[in-house]
Amino acid sequence: MTPEGLERAARMVADSGLLAVSSGAGMSRESGIPTFRDAMEGLWARFDPQELATEAGFRANPRRVWSWYAWRRERVLNACPNPGHVAVAQLAEIVPELVVVTQNVDGLHADAGSRGVVEVHGSIRRVRCLDRGHAFTGELPPYTEGEEQDPPPCPVCGSPLRPDVVWFGEMLPVDAVQRAWSLAGRCGAMLLIGTSGTVWPAAELPLVARRSGARVIEVNPHPSELTHAADVFLQGPAGEVLPALLAAIRTAAR
Repeated sequence: MTPEGLERAARMVADSGLLAVSSGAGMSRESGIPTFRDAMEGLWARFDPQELATEAGFRANPRRVWSWYAWRRERVLNACPNPGHVAVAQLAEIVPELVVVTQNVDGLHADAGSRGVVEVHGSIRRVRCLDRGHAFTGELPPYTEGEEQDPPPCPVCGSPLRPDVVWFGEMLPVDAVQRAWSLAGRCGAMLLIGTSGTVWPAAELPLVARRSGARVIEVNPHPSELTHAADVFLQGPAGEVLPALLAAIRTAAR
């Protein structure tokens, strides 16, 4: 991250009108939340993703899959937003309009104060029933490390509860996708944070924004598959770069 790059990015954000923020797993990693692959550690390292993140895997062994997600959910609920999440929420106070579109399922953007977050991969904090999609709002049993538990039944239809996340082979939520693509097509600038650029179709969002005339600013510790599409690349962790960007915008506005 150079002073010149930070200044250019600050001008782009300040002039954006509508700022779309697209965040990926790298942002959550700074809060101590492992990526999907990194979460397959310890007890879970011997399993294939197809066993833990597909409907077929859940139907074959609901106890195993539910327990893995319960373990991950406990880690999420014990995590805190990092300074990058907080900076994004504060940016919403100084630009005309800001909407966060995230691939992350942890809910940390909302915890930091962002409103109307578009979750294209769902949320690990929510559950719904497998067969009918009934939302469940009750209290879930706590997870004990190293143990497995059966998924509770849906109180409406008795179907087993499952995490409200997008598994391999499933469609993304239609409403979230439509809103995300609409924002990418209308925004004046897109802030791309902590994504590898390899998860599709979310990786298309900055390309949609760029084709529509928006400026793209990438924040990442290392170049990604989408760095070529960025007008400005701010190299570094989100927890350091985004507070600096926020400060630069505030300074320029004085």
